[in-house]
Amino acid sequence: MSRLGDLIRTERVRQGLTPKQVARKCGVSESYIMAVEAGTRIIQDDQARRILRTIGLRQQTEADFTLDDIAATVDLAQASPSVARAVAERPKQKEKPAAESQDEQGAGVTGSVWLDALTSVLKNVPIMNAVMKPVGHRLLPIEQGRIEGGAPDKVFYFLVPDDSMRGFRIHAQDLALVVPAQSPIDGAVMLVEYSGHRNLRKIKRLDGTTLLLQTYDREYDAITVQLNQVNCIGRVVRVEFTL
Repeated sequence: MSRLGDLIRTERVRQGLTPKQVARKCGVSESYIMAVEAGTRIIQDDQARRILRTIGLRQQTEADFTLDDIAATVDLAQASPSVARAVAERPKQKEKPAAESQDEQGAGVTGSVWLDALTSVLKNVPIMNAVMKPVGHRLLPIEQGRIEGGAPDKVFYFLVPDDSMRGFRIHAQDLALVVPAQSPIDGAVMLVEYSGHRNLRKIKRLDGTTLLLQTYDREYDAITVQLNQVNCIGRVVRVEFTL
């Protein structure tokens, strides 16, 4: 099954609609809808969005997940057991008048089952600047309750402020994914606070109390500091850049 096909089927089931009812709403054949859901017919994102909007799903949800985010990030086939359980456990609701149902569709997807399931496998990870203020976010998958080994609500991206680490292939405006770590890790690139500034530095432990903070802009440089002079914030586990 395709991701968009999974998403369409999940939302259709949540709305209690049959493929024939969706097909009638969208002006296409029932076989077309069934083929899209099965992944045997590939459709463009804009076509999927039109179908989902016709069913009653807004393009932007209250959790700031866009359809593009979901389609690009999540394999809903893997998430389907969670969705299925959520659907099965959802309390049955009394039928509501058609007018009231239409009003609810216009109001968005608050409480939708597929979104509830996705929040357990997705996390909006904040992007922090050098003064630790959020300047954006990135959507990342949660695997076995963790993101890159860290607690989902603790990891964050650090917006690299300068080129002091470009010799280590980390440039200004790159996004460094940071997993919290309060102790220095030998050989790791870490986000540290030193002399009132936060930045990335490559760590070398000289002994139990002394560290080497390494940089590499136009040439290699390093300073020796005492362990109690440095506040380790976290370890960089991944760096992303935009072409």
